[in-house]
Amino acid sequence: MNRWLQRLPSYWQSTNAVTYLLWPIECLYRFALFVRQVLYATGLFKSYSVNATVIVVGNVVVGGGGKTPLTLAIVQRLLDQGHKVGVVSRGYGRKSKALQFVNAQSLPHEVGDEPLLIFQKCKVPVVVSANRVEAATQLLRQFPDTQFLICDDGLQHLSLKRDIEICVMDAMGIGNGHLLPAGPLREAWPRQCDLLLHTQTRTFTEGFESKRELGQTLISKDGQLSPLNQLAGLPVEVVSGIAKPQAFIKMLEDANIRIQVATALPDHHDFSSWAPKQPNLSLLCTEKDAVKLWAQYPNAIAVPLIFEPEQAFWIEFEALIRSVQRYH
Repeated sequence: MNRWLQRLPSYWQSTNAVTYLLWPIECLYRFALFVRQVLYATGLFKSYSVNATVIVVGNVVVGGGGKTPLTLAIVQRLLDQGHKVGVVSRGYGRKSKALQFVNAQSLPHEVGDEPLLIFQKCKVPVVVSANRVEAATQLLRQFPDTQFLICDDGLQHLSLKRDIEICVMDAMGIGNGHLLPAGPLREAWPRQCDLLLHTQTRTFTEGFESKRELGQTLISKDGQLSPLNQLAGLPVEVVSGIAKPQAFIKMLEDANIRIQVATALPDHHDFSSWAPKQPNLSLLCTEKDAVKLWAQYPNAIAVPLIFEPEQAFWIEFEALIRSVQRYH
């Protein structure tokens, strides 16, 4: 059964026999979504406001779509402008659902790899909880001067009122256009959102484009930086447990990195059952992988992925900020 479920995404790119087989379950899911939306619209389910401008970054399909890279980019842009920023997240892959503040001693299995990466790179308050309202409330209680609250994922979590909704879309697009489990959609598309950003190949004309490219520096566990080109032509081992590991591997190949061994693992892999195949080689990974790998393999080297939306996206983003900004 688990193996069949793992193969399910391969059927989501087209309408096929599996689509029709799962269509009755899709209808039940669609009805449940409708009832939930009615309950929120009528006030039987409550949505709560907080004393900050809330920006939700999410998607309408299952799986990674570039939410965290965009969250990092937004947080850094707001910080560069002098704003106080906080981040809330579910903390996908962690073992507990309880609320936790991310700190320098946090471990990936406690808070999730992406929240830990956000904390380490941006140095802003980050709170993880299955309850977004609770996370937002507690963050603002401890950091009351927070002006912008970024919700990494959570487009479907209607209990937290938001000022700006940003939807990301990767190369999969909306697949066959069906809702779960017949297709990849968490909710029907099109839906209203303030900004739509394509984080890989554009799949339809609406929205803005972005680019992701390999950083030109290497990062060691102790924070030392060195140029990427120092590895040009040298044999290395590469491992990656991100949403699109093959894309990272190809970027390294295009940078003239000679990959002796490459391992692509599922997104959020904890590396507990993985070991280097050639320990004598330099081990390369992404920053997201490194927050987990460094505990077991401190000599692993992280290669940053630089993510940047097009300028037109930022122009529209700034206009939205000015129109909704309502913090004290």
